[in-house]
Amino acid sequence: MAKQSAPQELAGIAPKLVELTNDVLFQDVWERPGLSPRDRSLVTVSVLAALYRSEQLPYHLGVALDNGLTVKELSEAITHLAFYAGWPNAMTAITLLKKIADDRSA
Repeated sequence: MAKQSAPQELAGIAPKLVELTNDVLFQDVWERPGLSPRDRSLVTVSVLAALYRSEQLPYHLGVALDNGLTVKELSEAITHLAFYAGWPNAMTAITLLKKIADDRSA
């Protein structure tokens, strides 16, 4: 799994939020044995796309790729969720995925 951490530049304004993000979310929740990092990434990307969380989505799309999901699999998940979460959400997510995939292949 890709090592995740909150942006340290936020520690100056929200040190407890950064601490909780790192210690609870990334070192506890993401490390639980019930789901693989790959599966957690798929769930996370799907929820972020469905809720139109476009600021967080690029980071987690990158983590998803690092955790073994392919661009094709992520594209299929985003296409599937378009029917449940809305077309604009899916179009935004797929646009972000394309940019990340293009950046990684360059």
